[in-house]
Amino acid sequence: MKKFIVATKNSGKLNEIKEILKDTEYDVVSMIDIGYNDEIEENGATFEENSMIKANALYQFCGQTVLADDSGLEVDALGGAPGIYTARFAGEGATDLQKIEKLLDLLKDVPFENRKARFVCSIALILDNGEKFVVKETCEGYINERLEGSNGFGYDPIFYVAQYKKTMAQLDVEIKNSISHRGKALKKMLQFVYGRINAEFKLDIED
Repeated sequence: MKKFIVATKNSGKLNEIKEILKDTEYDVVSMIDIGYNDEIEENGATFEENSMIKANALYQFCGQTVLADDSGLEVDALGGAPGIYTARFAGEGATDLQKIEKLLDLLKDVPFENRKARFVCSIALILDNGEKFVVKETCEGYINERLEGSNGFGYDPIFYVAQYKKTMAQLDVEIKNSISHRGKALKKMLQFVYGRINAEFKLDIED
């Protein structure tokens, strides 16, 4: 079985990627599984730059096919923040709940209709032959005024998807993975990989 080594220590993110790719011929393992425990400095100015920084660091370590994502939340009422600083939004080591509480506090006087936001995901892939490419996708929604749902991780309990009238954390896993920023980016990435082998290959990607 072919393998994607993922540049993450985030178990929630890794499990989500595994779930999305479960019906492919690819086995998904984390960088920890191959003995890479170093912290990778994400000093890029965009999601795309940060995902490639992580992919490059891991590829230099193992020389195998590696996948790295950089994802985050952009809130229009906050000028696009937290953006690429999403993971460190409430300080190093902050829990998901602490990050959510900080965001809700910043938006406490903002009406729901002005809480438009999007999840962004950039995925960088480096094949074992050194070939590189990057894809990016988004998922549009609103910041809910309270936490709802117990599925998912990160900001999922407050990210409201108008199409389903639910937060990400209230959606079934299959629905979430079909519309999420990470799900769409992974499908686009697979489209590229498989398309090199079979020009007729196509995956449905929801807008």
